[in-house]
Amino acid sequence: QLQLVESGGGLVQPGGSLRLSCAASRSASRFTLGYYAIGWFRQAPGKEREGVSSISSSGGSTNYADSIKGRFTISRDNAENTVYLQMNSLKPEDTAIYYCAASGYGLDPKNYRYWGQGTQVTVSS
Repeated sequence: QLQLVESGGGLVQPGGSLRLSCAASRSASRFTLGYYAIGWFRQAPGKEREGVSSISSSGGSTNYADSIKGRFTISRDNAENTVYLQMNSLKPEDTAIYYCAASGYGLDPKNYRYWGQGTQVTVSS
């Protein structure tokens, strides 16, 4: 079973930046993330989980939610077995738990099979 681990969350001031990482867990290190499309999702308190961005297995195709276009960039390094979400110009409304997921497509969380435990991102002054 593929298990994912997110890292890189934290507390940042409005306008700041963070880079999230998504990797296979140590127990699942034999899995090659390069075989899978990866999506980033977020869930704020009291809200449904929403799609943020996704990237194809090769990295040649990406999708972004309108709310983060121009501020967030998804990328992957298949040699490092890691997918990244660079978040710039962060706003308080970006505060949420961020999850990565594998083996799916698009920005609908229902389309994805494997999930990480999430990492908290808080944007506040």
